[in-house]
Amino acid sequence: MNRLACVMCLLLAPGVWAVAGAATAGHAAAAQPNRIEIRNFMFMPKTLTVPAGATVTWVNRDEEPHIVVSANGQFAPSKALDSNDSYTTTFGKPGTYVYYCTVHPFMTGTVIVK
Repeated sequence: MNRLACVMCLLLAPGVWAVAGAATAGHAAAAQPNRIEIRNFMFMPKTLTVPAGATVTWVNRDEEPHIVVSANGQFAPSKALDSNDSYTTTFGKPGTYVYYCTVHPFMTGTVIVK
């Protein structure tokens, strides 16, 4: 009976750890709601609405570099973001902030500040 219990523990353990890891990863994502991921040459979400004074972070998940730039110079541009690099800026005033990637100008997004 003890052998059977040990075998069952070994078989079930990977699933238990996977569930625990998923919960931790989900919690980490929830802790940073003002995040825009750059993935597959897109900004996700394409439009993000935040309150005035909010800080927004872009994270590059592509293998290609990207540069985040405000279409109207409303915020400072990022440096070239390599894989897993991030860029953060604070939006102090209400308004609509359109941005794009200077390396890939077809990539566009919007931050709406209320």
